[in-house]
Amino acid sequence: MADLYEKPSETYAKKRPRYPKEWFSMLASLTAGHHRAWDAGCGSGQASVSIAEHYDSVVATDVSEAQLRHGIAHPRVRYLHTPEGLTEDGLVALVGGERSLDLVIVATAIHWFDVPLFYAVVSRALKKPGGVLAVWGYNYDIRPFEDKLQGRLYAAARAYMDPRTRLAMERYRGLPFPFEPVGVGREGEPADVDMEVEMTLDDLAGFVMTGSVATTAREQGVDLEALVKGVMKEVEEEWGDQPTVPRKLVFKAFMLAGKLK
Repeated sequence: MADLYEKPSETYAKKRPRYPKEWFSMLASLTAGHHRAWDAGCGSGQASVSIAEHYDSVVATDVSEAQLRHGIAHPRVRYLHTPEGLTEDGLVALVGGERSLDLVIVATAIHWFDVPLFYAVVSRALKKPGGVLAVWGYNYDIRPFEDKLQGRLYAAARAYMDPRTRLAMERYRGLPFPFEPVGVGREGEPADVDMEVEMTLDDLAGFVMTGSVATTAREQGVDLEALVKGVMKEVEEEWGDQPTVPRKLVFKAFMLAGKLK
């Protein structure tokens, strides 16, 4: 999985939408303590630095060394590489040990994980009671262009997608989540959490081209550039007269949060 984000890592860090600050305030309000948090699959650390505003320390881990090289510096965030094949015991020790974590977050990444292994680590490292696990994601359902992006682009690109990405495309409804609900969705019923962002037309095109589906397609010898250009041309026609001026887009994101049973 790390290879999917190695080559476009610098562009990826620049083109991903920012998560709302309110999400992190809300999650922090759900945990009893605020000593240590873990951002699993942190990428370039966008969520890591946001949650660090609410916790004394954050350990941010990823299998992609390239992504970590572009990690956003923050005095309370420590970036660590987690090579594929690391054992459950090794992961528990790396993130702080048994019952050491107040919060675990996974931002648009859990569909890439060995989910049973990850949940086993969470069940040991998360505090009980008082600890919370939160996972969230988004896809191409981006208003007001969802008919072209989620409708046409996703439909055409689906054949080249890694099967694991379908969990995100289906809004994590099929994701096992055996945790006690805390008011933010439940297994099979993720909460809707809109994500408003300001993007230019170029930003939106960059977002599309840095997705894993584009990387996977290129590895299969399929160039999606013509498809993307065709769809983005239609988006441009609806955008307005100033494509270089940012406008508000709404990513229809989704979230699950829970505590150990």
